[in-house]
Amino acid sequence: MSETTLEKHVFQAEIQQLLDLVVHSLYTDKEIFLRELISNASDAMEKLRHIEATEKNIHQPTLPLEIHITTDEEAKTLTISDYGIGMSHDELVKNLGTIAHSGTKSFLKAVKEGGGSPANMIGQFGVGFYSAFMVADLVGVSSRAWHADSPELIWTSDGKTGYEIEETSGLDRGSKIVLQLKEDCAEFASEARVKHLIETYSNFVGFPILLNGTRINEVEALWLKNKSEISDEEYKAFYQFACKAWDEPSYRLHFAADAPLAINALVFAPSENPERMGFSKAEPAVALYSRKVLIDPAPKELLPDWMRFMKGVVDSADIPLNISRETMQDSALIRKLGAVISKRVIKMFEKEAEADPEKYRAFYRKFDRFFKEGVATDHTNRDALARLLRFESSLTDSGAVCGFADYVSRMKDGQESIYYLVGPSRDQIENSPYLEAFKARGLEVVYFTDAVDEYVVDSLGEFDGKKLVSVRHGGVELEDQAAEGESLTPEQTTALCEFLKQELGDRVTSVSSGKRLVENPVIALVPANGMSPQMRQMMKAMDENFKDEVKVELEINPRHPLVRKLADAKDSNQELAQLVSRQLLDNALIAAGLLEDARDTVTRMNTLMEKAMG
Repeated sequence: MSETTLEKHVFQAEIQQLLDLVVHSLYTDKEIFLRELISNASDAMEKLRHIEATEKNIHQPTLPLEIHITTDEEAKTLTISDYGIGMSHDELVKNLGTIAHSGTKSFLKAVKEGGGSPANMIGQFGVGFYSAFMVADLVGVSSRAWHADSPELIWTSDGKTGYEIEETSGLDRGSKIVLQLKEDCAEFASEARVKHLIETYSNFVGFPILLNGTRINEVEALWLKNKSEISDEEYKAFYQFACKAWDEPSYRLHFAADAPLAINALVFAPSENPERMGFSKAEPAVALYSRKVLIDPAPKELLPDWMRFMKGVVDSADIPLNISRETMQDSALIRKLGAVISKRVIKMFEKEAEADPEKYRAFYRKFDRFFKEGVATDHTNRDALARLLRFESSLTDSGAVCGFADYVSRMKDGQESIYYLVGPSRDQIENSPYLEAFKARGLEVVYFTDAVDEYVVDSLGEFDGKKLVSVRHGGVELEDQAAEGESLTPEQTTALCEFLKQELGDRVTSVSSGKRLVENPVIALVPANGMSPQMRQMMKAMDENFKDEVKVELEINPRHPLVRKLADAKDSNQELAQLVSRQLLDNALIAAGLLEDARDTVTRMNTLMEKAMG
């Protein structure tokens, strides 16, 4: 080779600075260099496919569109070659000699002007190519463009001072990149290490990838295929392979969209919940791809945390390959993408729940905590998520469930609130005195029996404009209802309430005659801003020093025989009336789950039994 055939080019100062930025700052992990080079090779062959449709003078037209990777541990080299579009002398200078120049941008511009819009183009020899210098001291690119009369050239650079271009011979069409690896990056000359990287980042690239002669990427990128072309078995196999899952998917969402972002997504809801089985909190499992190339296998910023049980793939051509995990959390593009996926997933669950309520009920039983967590934490999707909640109520059979939409459809004319009661079980809730007035008026009451339900309901506040109201709380307005049985007169009732307030003192905030009771003599109501027993227990579990003095509103039933006798006894036998008053309050607190120290209760009960026995 004569001296005149060797060209030497020196990088300008700003080019060297940009290169330093690419090598040391732009990428989080060194290992993604292989992803970039495979993407470039794939892009080069996509371009050739497009050219084949319009051009006839193509060099070596029968060469297979494959990517070949060769490792040499002894020489500490890694070689990546393709039979793609290749590069001419000017393209080598333009694409490899200029940092941040994108050959793809120029190519797409030319395609658009010609009326075409080929898919699956990732980015040809722009910034991504220079990631090779993160692991290599020397990079050589042998290239022959697709024209039959193109020269055969070698581009060489150490990534610091500049580059050289030299003529050569014996090259096939396409490009071959040889990396002379740095001492501390010799691991990338190991076949096992490279195989792992291909399977991790480039497993779904659309062209065969052969490592030392053996094809690595055997699984198709199902998310880019038409749904009508995919069987349930293929979906299941993909779910178990790509998502590393051992169960079967319960539901799947497969869709493509062009606006507001280019999206191809295939996500699954599993059939088993490891968190429910006692395992640690699940990590995000919906991987982010850009044109079949992995960006992040577990992006925490993509979907809301409550959706961490979902598995699958989201592929967006609008996501740049060089986005790092650090910058993803600040990316408006990622947030926009996540918002679209989240809404689609929630809508999918809503449709599935309507189509097969029994299947959804079984699924919800295992995954309900995620939906409840979403209601409490995901303000954007809170109202939509509320439609996915399921619960028993006073109008459902034991074990049967309904949703808020069902409840609203059954509301009585003029009813403005959704009533609910929190308790440890359906049996205990149904034996509660709080339900009496609502059952008597035919008003449905939602039963919440999960420890987190009250927090979820407080976070939700309302559904379809209907306020969620606990029947345990005071201040609930109920319509008047004709009552059976003899009752105290209004004057007697007022006098008894005043007596009870005086006797019970600070233990009650008020005593009144209400509309709540049918069969029980008294009821303890929690103030509107007060905590239920379940919430108090939760707070105590989180903070052993938590203290919250129990003060309730006491309502009496003026028709109950015990209350009527108490009204007489307060004048005729004040000592007995005092004992009964305090015992009635304790009984009400026990029924409400609010009595924390029963020692006085037991002593007083013994005294009352002695008096009853004469």
